[in-house]
Amino acid sequence: MAKRFRFEKKRITLMTALLLPSFITAQEDTKLEVSAGADLVSSYVWRGIYQTGVSLQPALTLSYGGLSLGVWGSTDFSTADQAYIPKEFDVTLGYEAGGFSIGVTDYWWAGETAPYGEYTASHFIEGSIGYGFGEAFPLSLSWSTMLGLDGDKNANGKQQYSTFASAGYDFKVKDVALTASIGVSPWTGIYHKADTKGFVLSTLSLKATKEIKITDSFSLPVFVETIVAPNQDNAFLVIGVSL
Repeated sequence: MAKRFRFEKKRITLMTALLLPSFITAQEDTKLEVSAGADLVSSYVWRGIYQTGVSLQPALTLSYGGLSLGVWGSTDFSTADQAYIPKEFDVTLGYEAGGFSIGVTDYWWAGETAPYGEYTASHFIEGSIGYGFGEAFPLSLSWSTMLGLDGDKNANGKQQYSTFASAGYDFKVKDVALTASIGVSPWTGIYHKADTKGFVLSTLSLKATKEIKITDSFSLPVFVETIVAPNQDNAFLVIGVSL
């Protein structure tokens, strides 16, 4: 037994010596990155469901290697109903490697005047997985499921585990970047209208993005997205600017 232990220890030491240089190089190449931006949209539509009108949607993300922590928000410009001004604040912890991604998101969209701390009553927790096949075949797949809390319960108090699955394909026509996507909800949940149950087709969409040149050194990304939401019996045409 003692000999076997010494052999294993030597083998591990040798492997460490062989792998350490590449590990150090990887650590040197890995650095903390910060990205920030915002979208201004004509209306806010989420997974085929209309949320509100003209909105400013800022985002901030910290990333280190494949690990990321991001916050995303949306604020409506409307003040017609002071009792409920739409506001959203989402936090996502994620990891990505080799096209595969996994994440957990805390959604909060209770409104400007609602207390943030009423966690069980006003927050939604969602787990997501995804995979992108890369530039050679620019197809991306994702699956997102609500993991609990009161907002995802049905009228009988039963957890629904509301799920949204989507597929998107990127391509270009001249200088316009396009994304065609489809989204479905495989069983009854928060994405359904009151009179629908089971599997539903939630969205069919086509998004076009183009860089509008302002000066020689500055351009502004403008996008237009047409969204058909069969489950909601609705359709939307959204225009936005990325700042």
